[in-house]
Amino acid sequence: MAADVDLPGLLRDAGLRVTRPRLEVLAAVHAHPHADTGSILRAVRGPLPAVSHQAVYDSLHALTQARLVRAFQPAGSVARYEARVGDNHHHVVCRTCGAVADVDCAVGEAPCLSAADDHGFAIDEAEVVYWGTCPDCAAARPA
Repeated sequence: MAADVDLPGLLRDAGLRVTRPRLEVLAAVHAHPHADTGSILRAVRGPLPAVSHQAVYDSLHALTQARLVRAFQPAGSVARYEARVGDNHHHVVCRTCGAVADVDCAVGEAPCLSAADDHGFAIDEAEVVYWGTCPDCAAARPA
């Protein structure tokens, strides 16, 4: 997590009460991009050992609703969370190990938001997931 991020300020600016579970969950998401709920729970239990699963789920829900955290769920995978919000980026997922990385839009300013036929929808986000093999898994494959 960037040391200059004012987590309590982010919560207040989003109209959320500043609670210890919310602070720790937000810190965990900042520190561990693309983490699943179990990973976030383990990270939060470091500084807050008695935190319940429900408190983490509730915090993730509130942070996602407030758009401080983005949830995404690649096909066949559990939901993952990230603090990179508001820029409509995409993801690449390794089919072998499940590693996830951010991918910026290919050209210009979010060209994927210009659908060939929007069917009258006001499109504000697109989810594109690229699938492949990460460099580590590709290197581990027999020739």
